[in-house]
Amino acid sequence: MTLKFARTSLTALALALAPVAAVTVLPATAEAQTFSALRQAIAEASSTDESLAAFYRDRDFQPVWTSSESVDRRSALVAALDGARTHGLPADRYDVEALRAAFAEATNPWARGQADVMASRMFLQYAQDVHSGFLDPGDIIPDIFQDLPRQDPLELLTAFMEANPHAFMATLPPQDPAYARLLRTKLRLEDLARQGGYGPIVQAGSLAPGNSGPAVVALRNRLIAMGYLERSITAEYDARLQAAVVEFQIDNGITPDGIAGGSTIQAVNRSVEDHWNDVVLHMERQRWLNDGTVPDRLIFVNLADFHVRVIDNGETTFVTRSVVGARDRQTPEFSDEMEHMVINPSWYVPRSIAMRSYIPNIIAGGGTYMQLLSNGRVVNPAAIDMSQYSVSSFPFDLRQPPGPRNALGSVKFMFPNRHAIYLHDTPEQYLMEREVRTFSSGCIRLDDPHEFAYHLLERQTDDPVGLFQRILNTGQETQLNLEQHIPVHLTYWTAWVDDDGDLNFRDDVYGRNARLGQAIRAMGVVMPDAAS
Repeated sequence: MTLKFARTSLTALALALAPVAAVTVLPATAEAQTFSALRQAIAEASSTDESLAAFYRDRDFQPVWTSSESVDRRSALVAALDGARTHGLPADRYDVEALRAAFAEATNPWARGQADVMASRMFLQYAQDVHSGFLDPGDIIPDIFQDLPRQDPLELLTAFMEANPHAFMATLPPQDPAYARLLRTKLRLEDLARQGGYGPIVQAGSLAPGNSGPAVVALRNRLIAMGYLERSITAEYDARLQAAVVEFQIDNGITPDGIAGGSTIQAVNRSVEDHWNDVVLHMERQRWLNDGTVPDRLIFVNLADFHVRVIDNGETTFVTRSVVGARDRQTPEFSDEMEHMVINPSWYVPRSIAMRSYIPNIIAGGGTYMQLLSNGRVVNPAAIDMSQYSVSSFPFDLRQPPGPRNALGSVKFMFPNRHAIYLHDTPEQYLMEREVRTFSSGCIRLDDPHEFAYHLLERQTDDPVGLFQRILNTGQETQLNLEQHIPVHLTYWTAWVDDDGDLNFRDDVYGRNARLGQAIRAMGVVMPDAAS
């Protein structure tokens, strides 16, 4: 509730604001002077921050944390700051002990004003951190262009003052069930660490069904600790252990053959601390998407997982494999809205690709199935003296017409953006069989583009297959608008907990999370009681 006071109630107000030990019968003039000093202290303490100054100015510089009516607010704030580590936040950022001391020492107007503004600052810092993240990822990874859903400080403080304090604090972290699953997993990993972790590592290059011995026992024990296997005393690589290895491989993006080869052994030997670091990082990544909206349909592209998913009302309704940008041409991370698809698309070749892959051959007199365009018009390459151009001075744009050899295949899905990134079909479907699929120049190629199109169109037509196929069969480039734009997230998640409660990991193929994790640990976010 916003606190408002009339000029005629200064006596009652001064009595309400004063510490218990200082409540005495004072002359009205002394009370007014005390309150005036408090307001002056708040004005001075908040003056360096325009949002804080505006907030207090709107309240005539009255205290909002240190009054007798503010007990619940203080309690909610201190409790939230005490629990900051639970959310994987850098708790030293908030210095709750300093805040406690400031509250305890607020026995005069100046100290009370300082404590009140300190509490507001800490509230804003914590609220922004737990809501939308404490990192500025684009400053660490240039390919992250995620617009963080920062809340307006003045609106945030005002909303808090008008709400139940403890209930409001509970709404700040992401409310997505995926975040709650990560939080529970974080706490479980901390408990495992206190119990000794996953046990001795597996000291073997490879293990297969039929093997036995100490390395198999170590593999068995680590899979038991991770929840993939019931407790047993066998030292044999039997059918139960093989089934557990298959399940582990699925959750770690490894070809599920039931053989503990090099990549499986490496994944099994990751420590509890490694897993905890990944989980905490991805709680932070979830906060970057916490814009407060819950779209009924969402396209979720996980670059590290090489899959594209459609999520309807929180449920995954479509999944297809994908190819993403090569390590030297990485796909960026950002969010946008899908607006339309283009059936039978032309490919207007990006200049960087043209200079690297096509223009040298054209200048040398080689054949090309590309059309040369000048100001949007097709020109005849045979009528041009190519020897007068270099790769850098080549004046023509390149276009590949629709057709079976088109690099975009039969359809592309557009969410216009400054990165020129989109989803599309590909004639190179054999690449979908690879375990690591980093082969494109940045765009995302789909394994099942037609089924993806049908799924997107089913909300606007009773016959999505027929509509799509009729346009496809014309052979003509055709834009088909989506009646409802669909949010698209291009993300890079190497850790998540799925709907069944299984903890999934993927390799950090771009090396992004190694750098983000280093930044998080440098801020003091480390696992308590870390063990192997």
